[in-house]
Amino acid sequence: MKPLRITQQGIVFSIFVVLFAGFAVFLPGFLTTSNMLTLLQNVAVLGILGLAMAIVVIGRGIDLSLIAALAVPPGVVLQLVQDGHSLSYALLLAALLTLAFGLVNGWLIAYAEVPSLFATLASGLFLAGLGQAALFKLDVVQWSPGLEGFEGLGQGAVLGIPMPIVMFVGACIVVAIFLRRTRFGAFIYAIGDNPFAARSSGIPTRPLIVLQYVLAALIGMLAGLVLAASVNSMPTRIYNSTLIYDVILVVVLGGIGLAGGRGGVLNVVIGTLLIGTMLNAMTIMDVSYSGQNLVKGVVLLAAVIADSFLNPRNEETAQQGDI
Repeated sequence: MKPLRITQQGIVFSIFVVLFAGFAVFLPGFLTTSNMLTLLQNVAVLGILGLAMAIVVIGRGIDLSLIAALAVPPGVVLQLVQDGHSLSYALLLAALLTLAFGLVNGWLIAYAEVPSLFATLASGLFLAGLGQAALFKLDVVQWSPGLEGFEGLGQGAVLGIPMPIVMFVGACIVVAIFLRRTRFGAFIYAIGDNPFAARSSGIPTRPLIVLQYVLAALIGMLAGLVLAASVNSMPTRIYNSTLIYDVILVVVLGGIGLAGGRGGVLNVVIGTLLIGTMLNAMTIMDVSYSGQNLVKGVVLLAAVIADSFLNPRNEETAQQGDI
């Protein structure tokens, strides 16, 4: 018989099961319909962002601008409709803005060879600042009558399943097919595993790096649209929150190695379940914002240390694409 192989995603899933069961039994208000709906909504947005980050991290990069992509383009949609433009026109402009943003990120990293950590930090600050200074009239862009029906993206249901979860599941299926069933997905794994070997074998590494950041930005916009439709507004100041650290937590804790070339959609789902449940429980227990950040910081540090042991970086290829 083969020995039982213990994996990080197996450990994390076991922890999730134990925590969920413990909270359900001992934490009043956790296992209620309203709280489960809130949990599912938050988990869906976090999970969609986790999918975007996973594509980049598998290719040995990182994207700190995801929250700007979540906040600004959907905010532009709400602002344009509020100003009297049609929803289709607003969505088109927001999609073009997102596409341009992803292309700039990818070009900076692939062709200008700016480290992804610094490139996406700078571009995210720029896009968020542009939105707050020139695109939005208020920090919270309100819903308007021209968006009637669009709230179903965040508040509707399919066969009793909340629409945000449907969107998350749909995004999981599409990303899983892209990563595991397409040539481009295989190339991204190859780049993450060994960029020098990938380039030597004829893989167009630079265009594929650009593709990663374009896809991440578009998926981030999708998450923002789901969030805006869920709460009937877009709080653009969300960029200043710690949401990006929650996304990194989901990816690293789920088992996607920062060294690149490993992991997939299942890792994102498992990490999302654990982090979403943990954050929801801390909110019910009225843990302060600072206390929650302390817990998340400890968990993230533990996850990064575990990742360094479970997914050691190959020193021969560590420099190219280093985050």
